Amino acid sequence: MAVQAGKAAFFGWRVVGAAFVLAAFGWGVGFYGPPVFLHAVREARGFSLALVSAAVTTHFLVGALVVANLPRLYRAIGVARITQLGALSLAFGVVGWAVATEPWQLFAATVLSGAGWVVMAAAGLNAIVSPWFERARPAALAMAYNGASVGGIVFSPLWVALIVGLGFPMAAVVVGVVMVAVVWALSELYFRPTPDSRGEAPDGDAPGSPAATVTASWVRPLPGPQLRQNWSFRTLALGMALSLFAQIGFIAHLYSLLVPALGKGTAGLLMGAATGAAILGRTAVGWLMPAGADRRIVAGLSLGVQMAGGGALVLADGQSVPLLVAGALLFGAGIGNATSLPPLIAQVEFAKEDVGRVVALIVAMAQATYAFAPAVFGLVRDMAGAGDAVAGGAAPGVFLLAMAVQATAIAVFLAGRRTA
Repeated sequence: MAVQAGKAAFFGWRVVGAAFVLAAFGWGVGFYGPPVFLHAVREARGFSLALVSAAVTTHFLVGALVVANLPRLYRAIGVARITQLGALSLAFGVVGWAVATEPWQLFAATVLSGAGWVVMAAAGLNAIVSPWFERARPAALAMAYNGASVGGIVFSPLWVALIVGLGFPMAAVVVGVVMVAVVWALSELYFRPTPDSRGEAPDGDAPGSPAATVTASWVRPLPGPQLRQNWSFRTLALGMALSLFAQIGFIAHLYSLLVPALGKGTAGLLMGAATGAAILGRTAVGWLMPAGADRRIVAGLSLGVQMAGGGALVLADGQSVPLLVAGALLFGAGIGNATSLPPLIAQVEFAKEDVGRVVALIVAMAQATYAFAPAVFGLVRDMAGAGDAVAGGAAPGVFLLAMAVQATAIAVFLAGRRTA
């Protein structure tokens, strides 16, 4: 899929660029930040690992509750204003993490941070970008979602450096002020305008031309509870939840399992390379996926590539460096697609007026599920015994669990396929 000639000035692509920056802040602060905050809070306050881990889980569960209600918030207040309020909430929440001296203060901060970051994440980006694109939506969303991966690359080391240099409270204030200022400006300049307000049509088509659509003509709206009872919705929601559960649990433990064979420095570089592979994988699918492709099959193929990576890591047995590298890169290639493909499946399987609600609900369900993934994968790792954690970093149980969950996700996605 490519941008057609003569459409370089189409305002929608500027919206995509702004959404890319929004995603970098949203994921960089709200998703990749909490693991760093966990260590900083424990070090500064002496809170137990269980307590701070519970705070991280609460952060994601609160976000799931908010994202499920985003469509009605957008209708009541508007996308731009909700985005600005989300940035404010996230900023105050992170400062709360930094200054909390009592457990209840920490959990109060997680409510603010969890509620704020999801506005700048998958469902929010879909709401911002989708009105501007129909045919080119896969490419547009891929570009916007790539900001999430860049956010991880930039903010993970940045948080560490700022906390070491400035202390956690000042680091939180600096990042929060910059984030709010940037998001506020982007919202006013790019998220407030709509195609109608600018006299433009989706994909940069000439105003007044027939509306572009990729939805089958027989698809009808599903009001109220009809949506949750729909087989396509149920399989899409479950497939996304399973794929992200496997992915988040896998990633949470991958670095520590690579260190014994590669060392901290090389393992860190390989994790960064896996994130780069995520950008390439998402971009390739967004731009090269044929217009008429069955997007559920594409999702299954992406998960299959990740399963191949898990298989390579099992065969590596914590010793073979080539297999460790291949496994991490193969798994990384599908990381971005686990987030970006479900909204694209929703685009072609549901009526246009239902897509925003579908995306918000499936993202909320997935987030409520993957909030527990690191703990579940950690339990599997612990059940294998101490030797599993230190003897070459093999931990086959972690990789086999991820592969099993991904295989189930593939089956669920394919079970929901429709034929006209």
